[in-house]
Parts: sequence; structure tokens; C-alpha cells
Amino acid sequence: MIEARGLVKKFGEKTALDNMSFRIGGKSVFGLVGSNGAGKSTFLRTAAGIYRPDAGKLLIDGSEPFENSGVKGRVFFIPDYPYFLPQSNLAEMGSFLAAVYPRWDWKRFDALNRVFPLGEKTRISTMSKGMQRQAALICAFSARPDYILMDEIFDGLDPVMRQLLKRLVSEEVASRGVTVVIASHNLRELEDLCDHVGLFHKGGVVFEKDLDELRLGVCKVQAVFRPMPERSAFAPLNIVKWETRGSLVNFVARAGRDEVLAKLNTMNPVFAEALPLTLEEVFISEMEVAGYDIENILADAEK
Repeated sequence: MIEARGLVKKFGEKTALDNMSFRIGGKSVFGLVGSNGAGKSTFLRTAAGIYRPDAGKLLIDGSEPFENSGVKGRVFFIPDYPYFLPQSNLAEMGSFLAAVYPRWDWKRFDALNRVFPLGEKTRISTMSKGMQRQAALICAFSARPDYILMDEIFDGLDPVMRQLLKRLVSEEVASRGVTVVIASHNLRELEDLCDHVGLFHKGGVVFEKDLDELRLGVCKVQAVFRPMPERSAFAPLNIVKWETRGSLVNFVARAGRDEVLAKLNTMNPVFAEALPLTLEEVFISEMEVAGYDIENILADAEK
């Protein structure tokens, strides 16, 4: 388990992590999302033992990772721009990492080099961005860590490699009980892969929830009424977003699909349907419920 307790990390006058407290359970895939500068990368680097907290604690199975080789040997971090030894190839990186990770698996390394045909003797610095990410994945899975931390890992991978990554991650979690944490702006990819998600904003956690619970607890509705009922009639549905155009009403409710449709049917609609929300729509709804100004947040994310 990864646990943040009042975690604070500052860089000069900028507070990257602001009294952050939450947990990431084991044997799962956890997705971190949020706008640029929300603190995702800083959190991953702190969990990897690269940064020392300025206040509070970051614990991995009860131990702090900073300057703790025992913990670091169980954690593999792939940053947004993966680091490799200068002028090295994969074979040389394997030899280096085998001395760092006590469970390094050469058979796994050889098998993954056949899956990702990059060439063990090819200089990594000559590879494309996507190929360097594949090289980092070979190293990560060969190290056999208990925790794999990935920052924008989908960036630069083609669709085939993205599907392969998802399969490998799922296999690691199912077969070895690995905990994988992925920070990404690609909500569509996270939606297919993650068990739990956490939304970061300005160094804090807006919420962290089970993904299925999150999606099942919110739905988007389109309905036609003639005549249109009073707005108060919809109050039991815990509506968080509302729009009407003539006899058509669109709203987002914090309730299950069956509950919403059952209530609407008592109001005799001409037509009514409840539609699933995308992960992005769910996050926007949850942030609005939490009182955040979503327009300003989206503007920040586009900068």
C-alpha cells in the first residue's frame, strides 16, 4: 500500500503537494489524473524515493522510500522522459539494473526483448520516444518490482503497443499482485485499465474512488416532457448539471441508471434515456459537486 499522510513538497515558493492525504491499495491499477501542475509527477517522484517530503510522510508498506534501498528495490519508476545510462543499450541497462533489483529476471528480460523487438545492442539514445518507452517497460517488468510507477507512459506509443502495455500490466497485477500507478492525461486509456482513480488539483486530492463505483453512481439523462414538470419534481435525483430546451431536458444526476429511470417513469415522459458518462464527464461532474470552478480548471489545463 502507498499512503500519503499530510504530504507536503515545495520547490521554492511553489507548493507542489499541499497537505495531501490518501491511500493507494495493493494489487491494483491506480490512475492519477489532473491538470498540468496538479502534482501528479511530484507525487510519483516522491513515492519513488527521488524527492524527500518537506512535511508529512509518504509510506510504501509502512516505510519511507527516500534513501531507503530496501524500498527502492521494490519500486520501479518510469518518468515522462525515461532515464538510461549515457550511450547504453538494453543489454547494458539490464546488467546495471540486475545489480539494483534483487528479483531481476533475465528470462523475463529475454522474453520481453522478443515481444518488443528493439534490439538489445541498439543504442537507446538513437531510438524514438515511443521506442525508449518500450525499452523502459522491458526494464520495469524484468525487475519484478512490487510497485510500478508510470508517468505519461502512453505518450509516444502506437495503438498496438498501447494494447500490449495494457495486457502486460493486467498480467502483472493478476499473476504477481503488483501495484501499478499511472499518471496520465489520456483518460480513455485509463478508463480501460484502472481499478481506481484519483483526481489531483493544485497539489491536493479532489477525490479517489473505485472506477466502477464512480461510473455507476453518476448518469447523464435526456428526456422529453409535455408539459415540462416543475424543477422541484426532479429534486430526489440529486442533479448536479441541468439544461432545458423547450420540452427537452438534459441533466447529470448522482444516482444509478435504474433509480433515475424509475423516477422519471412516474412523471410520464414522452421519451427518456440514461446514458453512460465518459471518465472525463464523471470527473467534471464530481469536481463541480466539490465546488470547483471547472471552466477555470480547464483553462489552466490548456495552458
